[in-house]
Amino acid sequence: MSYLSIRDLDLNGKRLFIRVDFNVPLQKNERGEMEITSDKRIKASLPTIQHALEHGAGVILASHLGRPKGKPNPEMSLKPAAVRLAELLGRPVKMAPDCVGPEVEAMKPAPGEVLLLENLRFHAEEEKNDAEFARQLAALCDLYVNDAFGSAHRAHASTEGMIRFVPKAAAGLLMEAELKYLGMATTNPARPCVAILGGAKVSDKIEVIQNLGKVVDKLLIGGAMAYTFLKAQGLPTGKSLVEDDKVELAGNLLKELGGKLMLPVDHVVVSEIAAGAANEVVEAIPADKIAVDIGPRTIAAYAEVIASCKTVIWNGPMGIFEKPPFDKGTVALASAVAGSGAISVVGGGDSEKAIKAAGVTSKITHVSTGGGASLEFLAGIALPGVKALG
Repeated sequence: MSYLSIRDLDLNGKRLFIRVDFNVPLQKNERGEMEITSDKRIKASLPTIQHALEHGAGVILASHLGRPKGKPNPEMSLKPAAVRLAELLGRPVKMAPDCVGPEVEAMKPAPGEVLLLENLRFHAEEEKNDAEFARQLAALCDLYVNDAFGSAHRAHASTEGMIRFVPKAAAGLLMEAELKYLGMATTNPARPCVAILGGAKVSDKIEVIQNLGKVVDKLLIGGAMAYTFLKAQGLPTGKSLVEDDKVELAGNLLKELGGKLMLPVDHVVVSEIAAGAANEVVEAIPADKIAVDIGPRTIAAYAEVIASCKTVIWNGPMGIFEKPPFDKGTVALASAVAGSGAISVVGGGDSEKAIKAAGVTSKITHVSTGGGASLEFLAGIALPGVKALG
């Protein structure tokens, strides 16, 4: 779809509203103050903010943080984000007491100034996509940019509603990169193209499997959802996690996708799930065992497919990644993807952690900042925050 980029806007002397994703993790320090434990999302927004400032805009930033349930909650204030952003930008960042109202209106930034609004979700109207609330947000600015891909799958006032009330809306540089790489991977990939899908439930990835099945040359399945597919083939799954109500669906997907879909041929199994638990590699899962990772033959088979590919799409771990040594399959595939030289597009969450653990982040073409949003994009679902820009 076509949409404007921030590069297409004349920003000089304008007040620019940028919807960012500052939904950062916070924890209390020894003084009882909230502190940011990872500023990755703030850093991801810097190119767009700096572009706006360099082109003469007064910048208004807005984000949600956590789930305050439509009421102010000091533990979910964006004040720590304002402090960190000021350090990263090397210039003052004014912190608004709210995101709408006369006090905020009076703080509208001049060119070169940055104002961060307070948590949008302190107002229930944000998630309800209330038209009046959206209008109040739009009244603060001349132009609008959405750079919060991680929230693009939500039709909220700041991501969708307010776009109706601004003269021009565009994508920020981070949003642009997300749409470029995810779009390239799912509509016109360099071939051969492979998708690696993991995670616990087939039900979470049905639409993704069906949509990517039309696009990719091979679909490599791992994680607990593999056992639902294996059960559909009549193979033993022991005490492994299986969605019994999705076995028939898995069987239909196997028929639909034919030879495209690859499943594990061996498994790491345990008697109980615990970090460092005694484990063994088997081809058929015994009745009293739980499969927790893909085995070495599966790793080799999957790595061989990955090595020959020009495009790799990856979402979800191959095993119980958070309990070593059951992260081996996931980390091995991260290394295979990095070594393939292919265009690689990776969904957030555990896949991103695996890439870090394997020390190969710099060799991945694009790591998505939006777990839920990237999953919906891969499923072929139109994202409201993106659709509104068109």
